[in-house]
Amino acid sequence: MRRLTPPDAPDLLVGAASGDDAAVYRLSPERALVVTADFITPVVDDARAWGRVAAANAVSDVYAMGGTPLLAINLVCWNTEELSNELLGDVLLGGQDIADACGFLVAGGHTVDDPEPKYGMAVVGEVHPDRLLTNAGLVAGQSLILTKPLGIGIITTAQKRNVVDDATIAAAIDSMSRTNAEAAARAVAAGATGATDVTGFGLLGHAGRMAQESEVSLRIDVGSVPVIDGARELAADGVVPGGTGRNLAWILDTVEIGEGVTDLDVTILGDAQTSGGLLFGVDPSRAEGVVAELEASGHVAACIGTVTAGNGTMFLTRG
Repeated sequence: MRRLTPPDAPDLLVGAASGDDAAVYRLSPERALVVTADFITPVVDDARAWGRVAAANAVSDVYAMGGTPLLAINLVCWNTEELSNELLGDVLLGGQDIADACGFLVAGGHTVDDPEPKYGMAVVGEVHPDRLLTNAGLVAGQSLILTKPLGIGIITTAQKRNVVDDATIAAAIDSMSRTNAEAAARAVAAGATGATDVTGFGLLGHAGRMAQESEVSLRIDVGSVPVIDGARELAADGVVPGGTGRNLAWILDTVEIGEGVTDLDVTILGDAQTSGGLLFGVDPSRAEGVVAELEASGHVAACIGTVTAGNGTMFLTRG
């Protein structure tokens, strides 16, 4: 990226510099486009479930900016020598399931031959420029809300090693397939100004980038962070994806670990997620109500900490 010339356009409200989830381009004082693309390798065995997960993961970037998705095109890498077109059809039907649930159109796409299959979407949405959620929007004094449990990377790694039960895998698929549409709506309605979705860099990586961009510090209560049942036990047995270690190596120099916080706690907070939840800040008076509304809609959500004055650091506490 350092070799590229940064774009100089006053209507580009969000570009690559801030590490946000999508680009945002202003069309008028009342309307801006949200543009993103994301694709993943298979994280589950069932083709249609993979399609749903990949599509939910891609459109999540629009929701993380406070936007509404309008249109998507499929992005497909497919091993035509070993995988059937019928199987690809199942994957695309999974993507269509998410599009139908979220109310956006899938209008074609692009496919290339690739030894390793990959699927995702390029998505276009819209947002009012004054109601945009960004990495830089957290404000000291806010409460931090997380809208999905952690543990996805651990569980999908366990599936690859054949050391996890069906119920745990099903819980992970259910979490990954749940879109962030409701979470984004609740965040905007509660007056949130800063948000991100928790994906490949784990909770600590994404929260840390928000702290840096917002020029605040975060205090996270590890005991309040929701985790999918079974993930903690798997991690304790050493079932941890390689990406989690890389996440921790990148972010831990900005983290202060308090008394009672274990290495296992830190590992889970660094776990690389696929199609994770939203992380956003709201006024403390709204936090309990937002969590209750999300739980009523089927989410596993929690208030996991607070935003404080600071310089981009994070403090992990227990209780």
